[in-house]
Amino acid sequence: MTIKTWHTIGGITAISAVTVLLQIPSFTWPHSATLSLIAGVAALVCMAVSCILASRWHVVEELYGGLDRIYETHKWLGIWALLFATYHFVFKAKMGLWELAPIMELSNYWTRMLRQLSLVALGFIVILALNRNIPYQVWRWWHKLSGPLFLIVILHWLSFESPITLDSSAGIWLAVTCTLGVVAALYKLLLYQFLAPGGSYKIVAVTQMHGSVQLELAPIGKGFPFQAGQFGFLSIQEKGLREPHPFSIASCYSENGNIRFVIRSLGDYTQKLYEQAKVGMLAEVKAPHGRFKRIPHAEKEIWIGAGVGITPFISWLKDREIGHFERVNLIYCFEPSRAFPTLERVQELSGQAAVQLIPNPSGSDALENTLAAAAQTTRPEHIQLSFCGPKGLLSHVKKLMEKYGIPTQNIHYELFEFR
Repeated sequence: MTIKTWHTIGGITAISAVTVLLQIPSFTWPHSATLSLIAGVAALVCMAVSCILASRWHVVEELYGGLDRIYETHKWLGIWALLFATYHFVFKAKMGLWELAPIMELSNYWTRMLRQLSLVALGFIVILALNRNIPYQVWRWWHKLSGPLFLIVILHWLSFESPITLDSSAGIWLAVTCTLGVVAALYKLLLYQFLAPGGSYKIVAVTQMHGSVQLELAPIGKGFPFQAGQFGFLSIQEKGLREPHPFSIASCYSENGNIRFVIRSLGDYTQKLYEQAKVGMLAEVKAPHGRFKRIPHAEKEIWIGAGVGITPFISWLKDREIGHFERVNLIYCFEPSRAFPTLERVQELSGQAAVQLIPNPSGSDALENTLAAAAQTTRPEHIQLSFCGPKGLLSHVKKLMEKYGIPTQNIHYELFEFR
């Protein structure tokens, strides 16, 4: 069982409430000041956990079932932190019946300043994270301020008068989570580039077609092992191309360590990559990430790849370790005028793996017909779908699953969004 977003936020809220209530007299519980104190604790813990999730530590990725789910939780942690902090800011977390004292003595000026700066800092972080109109290269550098801004919120907690002491239940809860959050933030800001798994590579082949580019990279020294369907953060070591972006690996692991990426030109960075990538360029790849794996014991597998979303399935076709390709239908959804890889190439790879390929060009009903036929020949609960493509098509696939009685929990996909 993996940790979900509501587990994280619900757990933070519950533990924060219990640890605070253990601190204060029970007859003061039904009071707005108590709720404000709980909200303040929960907001700070949400920020700390958000820093932990942003570290990309593999142990955290394992707990959440993938980096995509981590980023989804990361986003909601920021939203809830702002909601908790707003309530805490509006309603005083003070009561004459409590014993109040700061953990760290500061002047009244700096105590008030830190209180107001902490809300401004949190609001800035959340607005920055949710604003998709900011160019990625600007967003990425501004987002690096999240760690230092988190320290401002910690200083507000330490300097403000409250009934929480460091050796109390709430104090221990805050101290542990904030310490882990600071460590994670410092790791991501200062050490990630040097300690994160991955490797250095050189581009050895570039293939361009229909606004997409396929890059083949060879390791400089030792590469890294990965599983078919995983992805990595690719950074080309050239001016204008150094920003790390996540891309699916379009190959399975081999002895020479070479890896391939298939990238469609959809934005400023990928357009530059399409135009400027050349053989001989050096690259850094931070990987492997992702939990997009085959369902090994499914009676019937249906793979749905849309556009460049065919990439992980190409690596699956080349991976002979699991086998059982006879029970697989691969549906390739594409625009005929800009399909890359070409339909012929996907047909060739499918033929080599003995996988039944169903082309689904724009306007075709092949996708629905395949699901309908599968539901007639196989019990719907024994059909497993793996999907990689845009959200709109994902919603359509889920509706078709409901139409033909296939449980919606039988679809496996990754969100592939990291902003």
